[in-house]
Amino acid sequence: MKTLIKNGKIVTKDNQTTTCDLWLEDSIIAGIGKDFSSMTFDQEYDAKNQLITPGLVDVHVHLREPGFTYKETIKDGSKAAARGGYTTVCAMPNLNPVPDTVEKFNDVMAIIEKDAVVKVHQYAPITEELRSEVLTDQKGLKTAGAFAFTNDGVGVQTAGTMYLAMKEAAENNMALVAHTEDESLLFGGVMHKGKISEKLDLPGILSATESSQIARDLILAEETGVHYHVCHVSTKESVRVIRDAKKAGVHVTAEVSPHHLILIDENIPEDHGYWKMNPPLRGSEDREALIEGLLDGTIDCIATDHAPHGFEEKNQSFLKSPFGIVGSETAFQLIYTHFVETGRFTLEQVIDWMAVKPAEIFGMTVGTLTIGQPADIAVFDLNHEEKIDDKKFASLGVNTPFTGWPVKGATLMTFVDGQLVYNKED
Repeated sequence: MKTLIKNGKIVTKDNQTTTCDLWLEDSIIAGIGKDFSSMTFDQEYDAKNQLITPGLVDVHVHLREPGFTYKETIKDGSKAAARGGYTTVCAMPNLNPVPDTVEKFNDVMAIIEKDAVVKVHQYAPITEELRSEVLTDQKGLKTAGAFAFTNDGVGVQTAGTMYLAMKEAAENNMALVAHTEDESLLFGGVMHKGKISEKLDLPGILSATESSQIARDLILAEETGVHYHVCHVSTKESVRVIRDAKKAGVHVTAEVSPHHLILIDENIPEDHGYWKMNPPLRGSEDREALIEGLLDGTIDCIATDHAPHGFEEKNQSFLKSPFGIVGSETAFQLIYTHFVETGRFTLEQVIDWMAVKPAEIFGMTVGTLTIGQPADIAVFDLNHEEKIDDKKFASLGVNTPFTGWPVKGATLMTFVDGQLVYNKED
C-alpha cells in the first residue's frame, strides 16, 4: 500500500517550517519531498498546509483494563491517544489483577493486541501486587514484552526493596520508572500544602513527600547504575536534586505533565475532584522550576499521566474523589496554545519533548520523521481556535478542569504504521 500525505508543513532543526509531502509504503516512511507527482498512490490525504509531526509518544498513561473498564478500556484509551496525535503510549500496571506474573501480563498483552488502535507498550510492576516487598520476575516479564518496571500510583516505600529492584533492572538492562511518594510524609494530604489548602480547609501534601524519595532513589541509582526515570515531577526541590544528579553522571531521566506546567494550586477555585491529581498542583515557584527544568534539559520529556475515572467518583470533594486527570486528547493543544503561541517554547522544542525525546530515552524506534522509520505521523491544525469539549472525547473519562478552555492545535489526522487511525472529519 502506497500512501501520500501532501501539502503539509514540517518543522526543521532551526525551528523553521517547510512545505513537503510524505510518501508512506509498507508501514514505513519511504520518502519526504516536494514532488511525487510522477508516482501513483493507492490513497492520498491532503494536509492542507497544516503541521505534520512524528506521532507523539506518551510514556505515562492509564488504560484501566483489566479491572476498571468503567473508567477506561484499552480500545477507548488508545482511541483517545490517537485523537490527541499520539501513536505510541506506555500503559501503567495498576490494574486488577496486577500483571505481576508472566501469565497475567500476557492476558493484558492479548487485549492490547486485539483492541488497541495505537502502539501500546505495557509496564510491569516492580513488586507483587504493587504494595508488597516481593520483587516480580523481571527476567520473565521482560521476555514476555514488559516495557519497563514501575509501581506507578504508589511509591516503593522501602529503600532496600528499591535497591534490589534497581540492581536487578540494571542486570536485565531495563528502566526502573518511579512514582515518588513517601507515604510517611503524606499525613492524609489531598492537595498541595499551602495557602489554598488552608483556605479550603483541606489537608496538604508536602513537597518533601515527592522530593525526599527522589533524593533517596538517586543515590540508589548511582550505586546500581540503573536507568532511573522519574514520573510526573512537580516540585522545585525535585528539579534541583535531579539536576544535581545529572551533573554527577547518574543515569536519570524525568517527565513533567502538562497540567503541572500550566496550573498551580492558586488556580483551584473550589473543593472539587476535577482539581485533584497526584502529584497535586503546586505553587508558582514550582511551576517556574518545571519550565526551566525542561528548557535546560533537567526534565527530558512531557508525558500526560492520562488517568480517567468515572464521572460520579470525580464529581465530588477532594476528600472523597480519587486522584487523576485525563490528558491524552488535550496535551498537545494545551502546550501549543500556552507556550508556543506565547513564545515561551518553540514548536521544535515541543515536538522534541513530546515525540523525539520520550522515544529516545527509552530506546524506541519511533518519534522522528525519518526515511525508513515507522510511518507514525500526526497532522495538526495550528490556526483554528476551538474550546476543549469533553463531549467529543474518545476517552471514557472526562475528568479535567480544562473543559471550555480555548486552544489551537487540534489533531486532524493520525497514522500508525501508515494506516489512518484518526480523522477529525469522520
